[in-house]
Amino acid sequence: MQPLVGTVQRYAWGTTDAIPAILGQPDDGRPMAEYWLGAHASSPSLLGTGTLSEHIDAAPGVLGDRSRAAFGEHLPYLMKLLSARHALSIQAHPSREQAIEGFARESRAGTPLDAPERTYKDSWPKPEILIALEPFDSLAGFRDPHQTAELFAALGVAEPLYSVIGPLTERKGPAAMAEVFLDVLSLGDERRHLIDETVAAAMHHRYDDDPVGEFARTALELDAVFPADPGILAALLMNRLRLQPGEALFVPAGMMHAHLSGTGVEVMANSDNVIRGGLTSKHIDVGELITVVDFNPWLPEILHPTLTRTGVLKYQTPCSEFEAWRMIVDESSGPIRVPGRGSARILLAVSGECVLDDGHTSLPLARGHAAFLSADEQDVFATGSAEVYGTSSGIR
Repeated sequence: MQPLVGTVQRYAWGTTDAIPAILGQPDDGRPMAEYWLGAHASSPSLLGTGTLSEHIDAAPGVLGDRSRAAFGEHLPYLMKLLSARHALSIQAHPSREQAIEGFARESRAGTPLDAPERTYKDSWPKPEILIALEPFDSLAGFRDPHQTAELFAALGVAEPLYSVIGPLTERKGPAAMAEVFLDVLSLGDERRHLIDETVAAAMHHRYDDDPVGEFARTALELDAVFPADPGILAALLMNRLRLQPGEALFVPAGMMHAHLSGTGVEVMANSDNVIRGGLTSKHIDVGELITVVDFNPWLPEILHPTLTRTGVLKYQTPCSEFEAWRMIVDESSGPIRVPGRGSARILLAVSGECVLDDGHTSLPLARGHAAFLSADEQDVFATGSAEVYGTSSGIR
């Protein structure tokens, strides 16, 4: 058991206060969007006098035999705190096969890993789960096309937008959604007025207490940050979801999504592959996005954890790279054994304080502090009063 210190990512969309409050750091007025805990090559966490990556390189046995057999001598997951002040980019993540092919293609082309136009930063997929620490809003999956057409009609813009959204009801299947999506992201200057007309119409419905009002408020919220961005119309093709604290959204490969606001814990495969389509100043690769995205109508399920034993709640996902869980450590319930035996684990306390103990050594874990546990540390127990999030390999 060793203390783990993450790395801060200061993207423009981040809040300034939420992550510093959890970490017990002063708010310096600059956005702190993400706090990474893991061994990704671009920003590995600190462990002792070096990095977690160096520690694993020197002693790969800390990962566990089954994880090494499946993923080699690499930590297969990455844990983050994420706090969004406004919308992230419209994006999707590749499958393992797509990531391997895309990374190899860009590498053959000689595109530097840190080049702004580079899409594939590594050869890993990036399935992920976002667990809300507070009410968290997100766009995820494409809404049923007929419902979307009805919402545009109720907004009063079906006629001026007909040349763009017509395929939603005129044709069937994912190809129609793909056609509309590609068209709205390709709007030239001669059609940008369609975005302004949609936003203007949304103003008249911003106080409606129904799906049309929510649809309108989404348009206005995005236009306030990304005025006249074609991504606004693309975003309106997606479902809007609100997670309550403790609820989660699983994002598999191919799911179009855009987190809007809130703070949460993210666990994902150890990748930074993000293929963007709009609502961002970063590199947009619409052509690659079209090849990755699932354009079938898809209303994602809001996940609730399963109580596996006293104090341990697990989030069920199909991932082999990671599993995610939450521990509610309570003095009245006695010691709680940390899940993930046989795998390397990362723990992060988001409230309270507890002590980790394996019978030989102990490690205090206060709010905002993280720890790395190796696979051979089998029976580690937590005592005290704290809420702790954790992750381990999904293969043990």
